[in-house]
Order: sequence, then structure tokens, then C-alpha cells
Amino acid sequence: MTPITTTADLAAFCDKLKGQEFVAVDTEFMRETTYWPKLCLIQAATPTDEAVIDPLAEGLDLEPFLEILRNESILKVFHAARQDVEIFYNLKATPKPLFDTQVAGMAAGFGEQIAYDALVRQLLKIELDKSSRFTDWARRPLSEAQLTYALADVTHLAALYPMLRARLEKEGRFAWVADEMVGLTDASNYDVEPENAWRRLKPRRTTAKYLAVYRGVAAWRERMAQQRDQPRGRILKDEAIDEIATQAPTDADGLDRLRSVPKGFSGSRFGPDLLAAIRTALKDPEGYAPVIERSKTPPSPAAGAVVELLKVLLKARAEDAGVASKLIATVSDLELIANDDNAATPALTGWRRQAFGEDALKLKRGELALVLDGTRVRVVEVRRAPKAG
Repeated sequence: MTPITTTADLAAFCDKLKGQEFVAVDTEFMRETTYWPKLCLIQAATPTDEAVIDPLAEGLDLEPFLEILRNESILKVFHAARQDVEIFYNLKATPKPLFDTQVAGMAAGFGEQIAYDALVRQLLKIELDKSSRFTDWARRPLSEAQLTYALADVTHLAALYPMLRARLEKEGRFAWVADEMVGLTDASNYDVEPENAWRRLKPRRTTAKYLAVYRGVAAWRERMAQQRDQPRGRILKDEAIDEIATQAPTDADGLDRLRSVPKGFSGSRFGPDLLAAIRTALKDPEGYAPVIERSKTPPSPAAGAVVELLKVLLKARAEDAGVASKLIATVSDLELIANDDNAATPALTGWRRQAFGEDALKLKRGELALVLDGTRVRVVEVRRAPKAG
């Protein structure tokens, strides 16, 4: 098997893709030691054509394939698409429209975050060869076995898509997956603007001083990671950001006293810049601190118990529908519902409200009960006795 290594060959292959209803896509990349994922291989297949593209080939321009990804008349099929989408987002070619077979598998009753090999085994009755699973995809040349392994990911994917789509349409759930795809291609998921880096973390306090330093340190770390092309954790651990924001040190001695900051950090090449970022954030904490919206409804004393009941209800309703519970609601959704009947959560909108949200509110109002029937939980309506006249 010969991978595509020239722009002319890539353009010829992409010409074949233009009239197709869908194209299955996968990537091989490396990012264990870098901030930016290093794209090493692209695999693409339709029912009639398939190819492995070598983005590391000298002089290869990926633009013909990126145009396919941007072409909204062609559906792009991935499995567990998020990291692949991030790579193409960085190349200014977010794949739209998108179909993720892992999400589709959850909607079709194959369990939580079903693995690709498990989906292939169950639907195609094929056992995948995993011998090249831990390949260094950046090393050249790649062997015939490695290229065959990589291509199989998309040839099977192209066979899976029509089967999954037909199953979802038969059960009236294709729209469920379409809703999820909108979120997967939302640009905010792949935002690497340093000043927004705090959003991907979990601040533990709400004071302006804490939040200002938290934002400033997170932004500093993001800039350093991008500039040096290193993982964020190699620059500074998440827990260190929280401790720095809590203590707000402004000199080397204060920074060195923190337990979560590596010993001697203040004297490293990072120390002075980090302290400068902290001092800058402290110049105007009220103005620099991010605004974190808080629920207008005060937490209910019984919220913890309600969440536990909602978990049981969610599991029961997910089993009844034959769909992964994670696709319907997360624990965060349940916590919001426990505190507020009008919470801004996907679990109270669209198909999720029909599958679970309405029942969640009824359970809170005492209109539903959870009954253990052997080893299975049943959901039953509570019949209230009429009030005495």
C-alpha cells in the first residue's frame, strides 16, 4: 500500500470524494510531549474509494482534503471525533456536517462510550487486528502492516455508518445524534485563547482576588505551553494554579513556600514571568476577575438526596429507552435539576426532556415513585388520594 504523498495525487483522490454522500475519516497523531497535536496520518474512505494521506510528506499541501472537510454537502463520519475535530479546527477546516459513531452507538443502545473495536465486532462481526496499535506514527517509513491497520479504521467506519443510521432512523433517534453533533463542532470547545484557559478548569472560590489570579496564572500557563509546544502539565499542574490563586504570592519567597509549586520554580526561567502575571492580575482584581454566573435559586438542603434519586431514575429511563444514560444527562445536569425546576440544562430541553426531564420534575414533585421489582427499578405514578370535602 502506498500512501498519498503529493498534492497532485491528493487532489485526484479528493475529486473522487466530491460526489459522495459521506466520507469516513480518521487520524493518527502524537501529542504526549507537545501542546499542539502533531498530525501524522489521515485516513479517508467512502463505499467506493479509500486512501491513507501522509501529512508529513515534504511539499504536500493538505488544502484539497481540507476543502472536503469544509464541504457541507458531504457528511464526515468519525468515531470519538473530538480530538480529530480539534486537529482540523486548528487547520481552519472544522468538519461539517459531522456524524460520530461513538455517540450514535450510545443512542442505539450499545452502552456508554462504546469503543470502536467493540462496535465493529458487534455490527460487522469482525475482530480487529491490534498489532500496530502502539505505532510511533511520526516515524518513517511506515510498514505495510501499519498502513493496513490504519486504513482499516476508516474502511470499517464506512461500513458502520449506514447500519447505524438505519437503526437510529428506525427507532426515531437520528435527530438525537444530530443534536449532539452541533455541540461537537462548536468552536468554543476548541478555543485556545490564553485568557479563556481558566474556563477548562474548576475554580474553587468566588472572590475577585482569587479569580483574578486564577485567570492570570491559567492564561500565563497557556501562553507558555503554546510558545514552548509543551503539555500544560509540564509547565504547571492544575492544583498549583488553585494554590497560587489562593495564596497570591507576589515575590519569589512566597512562590517557593507553596507545596504544589516545584521546588526552585521561582528561580527557573518561568518564575519571573509567572510572578509578573500574578502582580498584573492583582492591579485590578475586580476588573480582571472572570464573571461566574451563579444559580438564582439557593441550594436546597435536600439537593444531595434528590440527586441520588435522580441518578436511579436516569438509569431506569435509560434502560427503558435502550440508550446510554450519559447521552441523556450528566451528574452536573442532575445537580442543576435538583436545585431548580427551570435549570438551564440540555436535560430539560428537546428529546431529553421527553425521555427523562419531565419525569425528573415529576419525581421532585412526588408524582412518581421508584419501586424495586426484584433486581429492576420500576417507575410508577403516585396516585394521590382526593382531598376530603
